[in-house]
Amino acid sequence: MARKSLQDMTGIASTIARSGTMQKESPPKTSAPALGALHGSLASIREIDPSLIDDWGPTDRLSEFTAVNQDDDDDSFEALKNSIRDGGQQVPILVRKSKVNGRYEAIFGRRRLKACSELGLKVRANVQDIDDATALLAKGLENAARRNLSFYEKARFAEAIMDAGHDASTVRQVLNLSKSGLSHLTKVTQNIPIKIGDLIGAAPKSGRPKWTALAELFIAGKLTERSASKTLEDFAAGLSSDDRLENLLKEVAKRGARPASGVKETNPVDGVIIKSGRGSVSLSAKKAGSNAAFAAWLDGNLAEIIKRSYAEFTAVNTQDDT
Repeated sequence: MARKSLQDMTGIASTIARSGTMQKESPPKTSAPALGALHGSLASIREIDPSLIDDWGPTDRLSEFTAVNQDDDDDSFEALKNSIRDGGQQVPILVRKSKVNGRYEAIFGRRRLKACSELGLKVRANVQDIDDATALLAKGLENAARRNLSFYEKARFAEAIMDAGHDASTVRQVLNLSKSGLSHLTKVTQNIPIKIGDLIGAAPKSGRPKWTALAELFIAGKLTERSASKTLEDFAAGLSSDDRLENLLKEVAKRGARPASGVKETNPVDGVIIKSGRGSVSLSAKKAGSNAAFAAWLDGNLAEIIKRSYAEFTAVNTQDDT
């Protein structure tokens, strides 16, 4: 059977994402194609050995992007395992047959799959014949229904979808975004280094304003990957991902404010520090580290740069003794 297209499968993918148990329910009010998909999906639920199921597609959870700072997800995963152990797996995962004979690919439900694997149980899986675009849509719909992706996880998921070769319109449909909504996500992923995002974590309680504020700091040169990494690594262990993000923003705000001594310190580029006090301005550049070459160049050219800047300044400013 030919795999269905994204355009034809919106209702079907929505039904797949919602189908949960094998209990009989009253027929839902839906279109004929979606109703047919519901019947087909329930008939296609099987119990499969987790070892026969491979991962597929762009990852959506930050814990799948990186092994750093997964503490935030540990408690909820243990709760899921306990629930499956005590009451069985109520919601099937979605899979499709792999090109490798006898194997399957997991579209969504990785945590349920992992939990069943660790418990030594077969996993209940809804086996559907769907193409890549529809699989992405089903994943997005399932996440939207559960509301379990943070703003930053959505941003990374959107980036992963585009990195897999899909266009912006597919991303918007998968995550149910407007053009401006997608723009907010890409602003974050394009300007916040992946390493910094990994060190912070999913930050499930932190929305667009805080992540956008962090992106603006990188855009303005007030924060670099190196300085942000050092600040995050200096934080006390045990902080939640939301607290790591909050503390990083507060730390940068402290650096930009004038302390009681009247000295303001800024870090325009990595390794360069400008200190501005009531009576003087000083600049220092480290001759070691990632910007050592720039520091060496600055050492040989700073005098000329200052002379040229001073000439430009005096050309447009009078020097009255007032």
